[in-house]
Amino acid sequence: MIRQWGRELLMGARMAAAGGRAGWSRTLLTAVGVGLGVTVLLLAASVPTAMSASSARTDARQHMWLGGDEVAAGERTLVLADAGTEFRDKRVWGRLVQPDGEREEAVRPPGVAELPAPGEMLVSPALRELLGTAAGALLAERFDGARVVGTIGPEGLEGPREYAFYLGSDELTAHEGSTYRVAEFGVEADSGPLDPVLVLLVVVILVVLLMPIAVFIATAVRFGGESRDRRLAALRLVGADVNMTRRIAAGEALFGSLLGLVIGAGVFLAARSFAGGVELFGNSVYPGDMTPAWPLAVLIAILVPVSAVAVTLLALRGVAIGPLGVFREGTDRGRRLWWRLVVSALGTAVLVAAGSKVEGGTVSELWIATGIVLVLIGITSLLPWLVERLVSRMRGGPLSWQLATRRLQLNSGMAARAVSGVTVAVAGAVALQMLFSTVEARDSRATGQDPSRAQVMAEAVVSDGAQADAVLADFAATEGVRSSLGFVTGHGVSEETEPDESGYLTTVMVTVGDCATLRQLVRTGPCADGDVYVAAAPDEESGALPAPGERIDLQGAYEVSERGTPRWWTVPDGAQRAESVLDPVGWQRSGVFATPAALDVALMRDGRVTAMLRTEPGAPDVLEHVRNTAGVTDPSVRVMALVSTRASSEFASIRSGLLIGSLIVMLLIAASMIVSTLEQLRDRKRQLSVLVAFGTRRSTLGASVLWQTAIPVVLGLLLAAAGGTGLGVLLLDMVGESASDWLTFLPLAGAGLGMIALVTLASLPSLWRLMRPDGLRTE
Repeated sequence: MIRQWGRELLMGARMAAAGGRAGWSRTLLTAVGVGLGVTVLLLAASVPTAMSASSARTDARQHMWLGGDEVAAGERTLVLADAGTEFRDKRVWGRLVQPDGEREEAVRPPGVAELPAPGEMLVSPALRELLGTAAGALLAERFDGARVVGTIGPEGLEGPREYAFYLGSDELTAHEGSTYRVAEFGVEADSGPLDPVLVLLVVVILVVLLMPIAVFIATAVRFGGESRDRRLAALRLVGADVNMTRRIAAGEALFGSLLGLVIGAGVFLAARSFAGGVELFGNSVYPGDMTPAWPLAVLIAILVPVSAVAVTLLALRGVAIGPLGVFREGTDRGRRLWWRLVVSALGTAVLVAAGSKVEGGTVSELWIATGIVLVLIGITSLLPWLVERLVSRMRGGPLSWQLATRRLQLNSGMAARAVSGVTVAVAGAVALQMLFSTVEARDSRATGQDPSRAQVMAEAVVSDGAQADAVLADFAATEGVRSSLGFVTGHGVSEETEPDESGYLTTVMVTVGDCATLRQLVRTGPCADGDVYVAAAPDEESGALPAPGERIDLQGAYEVSERGTPRWWTVPDGAQRAESVLDPVGWQRSGVFATPAALDVALMRDGRVTAMLRTEPGAPDVLEHVRNTAGVTDPSVRVMALVSTRASSEFASIRSGLLIGSLIVMLLIAASMIVSTLEQLRDRKRQLSVLVAFGTRRSTLGASVLWQTAIPVVLGLLLAAAGGTGLGVLLLDMVGESASDWLTFLPLAGAGLGMIALVTLASLPSLWRLMRPDGLRTE
């Protein structure tokens, strides 16, 4: 029996390959449709490999001091400091490097052939390219005239479009601030488990993005339905039985799907070769990273042809194939509704059973994905029934409308199948957007920062008051800065403080600034230079603060073993009690607040100057100018733009993946509808020629193609909006939230309507060619 099946499937494949021009056109349409889906599936199967390769390179360049003891200096050790920055919302990864011994002997990070000397810099190819442009000239100022002497190799970069650099230095002190001594590179990072709500979001995204592809592949293998019917009738006429005929038809679909696998693999390989030059939403990969995980690749290679055979056999179960023609069974009875509702109900039950709340618990990814797939299948399966019921009742109207509705009445299944990808994509996207917007609002944390009081904060370590004044003056004079407030903070230890059992000392924060600045930190009342204030944060005990007349050692040492010569300063007797307030960064500071005349910041061993900058509204690149003032050569300097809310990095990564996937799927849907419309027009070549011969206007036929596409698409969008909203409500209930935006379907519906216009315009040239008189020729 297996041998007989093989012979009949092979016969069908031979008929598809030897069917002449018409047969090859039909096969190529199927192959192109399947190939588009296979390309996207291979891209999706490559995502885990690409992410793993990128993470491996990132981990390989991390230094081994993380979580370890301090490393002693040696011939191969290297002092390293974080020098990363940003440029116009682009992250620029960077490190300052300083070998303890000879540069040739020091350990080197991946991708670095030779360490840069002081004043020299190694850059990534993308950063070198940027620095060579007019826009990159602004960024180049930040490197203090460092000379580019080489590039970082691929093994040392997250991706080909990453901005990265290593800058040589001779001013680093190991284990001071963010500066460390390292002896080797490479760590195994453990990101920890993802939040259950974000897991749910990822599962929904994967299902929503991949379901339209599966639907489209199932539709593509059924291209050429009317031509296939005529061939099947001819087979019955020459003696083939019904089962043999069906298997031969399955062989044709198998051949088209196998050819589609080849086309899809070829398109994937061609697209992969250009991957290194493409950057989407800040992400880039090397071509070699885009390699499908082999279990997924094998699964795709098996499932696509098997699905083609299964879909064809399933489609022919309701067909009576006779020597004189092919007849659809149950035409008078119409499509059944009950099983379509059962599928949606079953999916809903699975989602409810998977757990009513996922926040703080665990997520059953398999059950949730199964439930979503069943609901989306149920929604999509309703479309053929809905199109059949509505078009059967349509009467009258303009000629173009009548041509379209009559065509749909004769064969609404093909039109519904062509639109099913749009329906499942929009339904899933509506549910996803409802869930996404709610998770985004909850995942976006309030920073407590007040951008109305200051837009940028800059910090740097200083050793005396003159240096602090110089730093503040530099930031105040930066292009685009309207005004600035600055203060210096340090830590002191009260004379009466005793170390704990571990030898650690309780310190008190000391802040020095003028009266205008101190008013942003504490409620001072009338203030004059020379005044001192003592304030506690709401969650601190005021009794722990130093009292007037108490001496404070401003060394800033936390351990007894680190203390050196004391730097005593006495809290004046006139020190006033004050109330701490939130500063523009959202911090509520406590401790001693002094004006410059009362305390010289040169006494502070670890004084840190902070500048709160107000920028000119609309000033171009003001943040970049502030970062240029800070530079990258001093690891103690930090610049931060103040924002009221900030999303987690995990959520930002998920959002980038969603945008990339949505773009690919929308392009696939548009391509699939164009291919499907062209296939239908090709099957109607003779009818179109007859209509033109009888005087039908070309504009009328063009309008009929528009209506024939628009009617099922509009019905599919309405069904998708209703079903997607219901699915979204169900998913929101699983995370304990309620819908806040009931109109998320409007942009998606607009995209669907725009797709109608795109498909119509793309099919018009083929329509004009098919309406020529030579279409009446026959053999």
